[in-house]
Amino acid sequence: MTLTRNVPLVPAQSALLYVDVQNFSAHRDGAEFDGLTEEEFQAKHGWLFEQLEEVIPRMQALQKAFREKQIEVMYTTIESLTLDGRDRSLDYKITGFNVAKGSWDGKVIDQIAPGEDEIVFPKSSSSVFVSTHIDYVLRNLGVKQLVICGLLTDQCVEGAIRDACDLGYLVTQVTDACATESQARQDNSISTIKGYCRQVATQELLEELKAL
Repeated sequence: MTLTRNVPLVPAQSALLYVDVQNFSAHRDGAEFDGLTEEEFQAKHGWLFEQLEEVIPRMQALQKAFREKQIEVMYTTIESLTLDGRDRSLDYKITGFNVAKGSWDGKVIDQIAPGEDEIVFPKSSSSVFVSTHIDYVLRNLGVKQLVICGLLTDQCVEGAIRDACDLGYLVTQVTDACATESQARQDNSISTIKGYCRQVATQELLEELKAL
């Protein structure tokens, strides 16, 4: 038997995971951008937000398609378990931000708001597999194939992909439903991570789902 990552989704053993598509870092009023002038914001984050104008509709299309096929849709956001963030990873403390427990910044953006019975994992480190019980939940649900998209491509998305692979999941990355701060970073990440996962574009995956 030949082992391969290029395995079509089996609905009963699949789930879609959105990584950090939240108000903190995907909404202009998010706390990550506090204190920035419009000029500073555009210089540092303008490219990302231009990409989000196309990426978010793709995320919405995926969400709709997965729900229609009754495949699990999940979300992870950067959010501390405490108000002061004392539980954050050392790396997050060094970075200097805290998304407080229960805050608006920790919520998924309205455009892809979680459904009533969809699972959200608040995390306090880069990888959702390090600082949440997602692996336990996925195994309880019988999930073996994990579809991942979100932000930032070369940071928390990569972290989730690598850890999921090491834990034995077959991972599909939806490459054009991920975004980061520049084209160079996006291209480098997509190229680097391809050895760990199946990579597809949104339309390709939508057609695969339609045919199921």
